[in-house]
Amino acid sequence: MTILNRYEFLFLFDVENGNPNGDPDGGNAPRIDPEDMHGLVSDVAMKRRVRNYVQTAMGNESPNAIFVEHATNLNRPIALAHEQTGGISAKDAGKDKVKAARDWMCRNFYDVRTFGAVMSTGANAGQVRGPVQFSFARSVDPILPLDLSITRMAVAENVKKGSVADYEKWEAEQPEDKLRTMGRKNLIPYGLYVAKGFVSANLAQQTGFSEDDLDLFWDSLCNMYDHDRSSSKGMMSCRGLYVFKHVGTDSNPEQRQRQAMLGCTPAHQLLDIKLPGSQFSNTGTILEINRRNGKSASRTFMDYEVTVFEDRLPAGVELIQKC
Repeated sequence: MTILNRYEFLFLFDVENGNPNGDPDGGNAPRIDPEDMHGLVSDVAMKRRVRNYVQTAMGNESPNAIFVEHATNLNRPIALAHEQTGGISAKDAGKDKVKAARDWMCRNFYDVRTFGAVMSTGANAGQVRGPVQFSFARSVDPILPLDLSITRMAVAENVKKGSVADYEKWEAEQPEDKLRTMGRKNLIPYGLYVAKGFVSANLAQQTGFSEDDLDLFWDSLCNMYDHDRSSSKGMMSCRGLYVFKHVGTDSNPEQRQRQAMLGCTPAHQLLDIKLPGSQFSNTGTILEINRRNGKSASRTFMDYEVTVFEDRLPAGVELIQKC
């Protein structure tokens, strides 16, 4: 059964001594807003971790296979969709065959019915607008990107001919300082990030995004960093997932269900956050993040205090804390 409620959510995560999202245009340095030095993490980076978790947890099998899979050709599963629906693997497939292939992709690939996809790059399977979307995550405080030198106590030089004996002879002829090399590592000492997200019940009707899919998505956000460790990422952790569910207020069940799908309040009223350094003592926000003991340089999540004011929830909206 497809979902029947609109949702917004706030996703809090942090990083210790790592690079949460490198910028290819900046030498893979941590992404920042150059105007105020707050850190950024792209929506694409977070979707990648969700895909990785689903692939690990569900075995990459239908109906929870992953379309945008690492190091694959996206046109292969698109061609398979046409084969499975009796269509043709040509770019000029008719509308009926395109729709059949698109529906097959939604049924079999979790990330297609969740995030959507452009599937007209080969055998045309159309385009899908996904019901789940992220904003760029942004750090609560400015971050300090560091570019550190590291030493690798070995080299990887090509030697003529390349036999084992040739490599052994070459190593024996080199001074010790020629058998190590330098490298670099980009990181930030600490950063607490907030991502804002949206789940559309109306778009879910088009892709078949179900209640089970939604539960798997929440599970992915809570656990994905525990299954995606690398030296470059440091220590990344989920620190909170606050879900706003629109349930409606009308006494008429049909009208209430319509309210639940369309929403009972604008998203910004739920997702605006009072952050450290705000000049306003009472902004009416549902979530507030403050520094403990007036610390100016945070190095752990315990340096922050997250407060939730459920009494400020608008009518027709429920708050669910997932993790």
